[in-house]
Amino acid sequence: MSNFSNWTLTKLKKRFDLKPTLQLPETEAWQSINTAISDFDKYFLNKMQVHLADNIFSWNEAELAQHFIGPLFTWANFTTEYSNIFHERSYTATVDGEELNGEPDAIIAFGHDEPEKPYFCFQEYKKELNPSGDPIGQCLAAMLAAQEINEHKHPVYGIYVVGQNWYFMALAGKRYSISPSFSAVSDEIYEIYWRLLWLKQTILKRIENELQAREK
Repeated sequence: MSNFSNWTLTKLKKRFDLKPTLQLPETEAWQSINTAISDFDKYFLNKMQVHLADNIFSWNEAELAQHFIGPLFTWANFTTEYSNIFHERSYTATVDGEELNGEPDAIIAFGHDEPEKPYFCFQEYKKELNPSGDPIGQCLAAMLAAQEINEHKHPVYGIYVVGQNWYFMALAGKRYSISPSFSAVSDEIYEIYWRLLWLKQTILKRIENELQAREK
């Protein structure tokens, strides 16, 4: 069994024959979001942005998660009757004969009280100064396991953060894409939030499909 945290992008590409692509067809909508954000949302985002800018060079990973990333996900509200956001919950899957296991910093999964099927992996919050490890490899390893649990029925999404910069990832089969960075201390914070809302709607549709399949 190998832990998500032990993988690098280079190792994953060699072991699982993964191929990078600029954009997956399944993520075109994610890349072209243009959704209006309410004044109330903008007020919250602007307050959070000032808080981040004041602390970005002093926070460690836990503080970044506690004081900025967590509140942003809470505001987007991924909790429903049938799904929730979970932190540091372990899951395991065997991918091409390799057993992958770990506890991503956060996952959004089917299941309200316990994660049953992860749809999204948020692996690694890295501080702005002197980050360590390979957040791309760690996140992608968690996404590979999630894809296996989902029986390759749809793309799996992920995000990793290094200080102020957010990167959105998608995996479909052996192909993966990584977005350009979005800075949370610029107007790009609105684009970050748009993508969280798009992710929420995508997950809600998958939950509906999951419930329909279980009724058959």
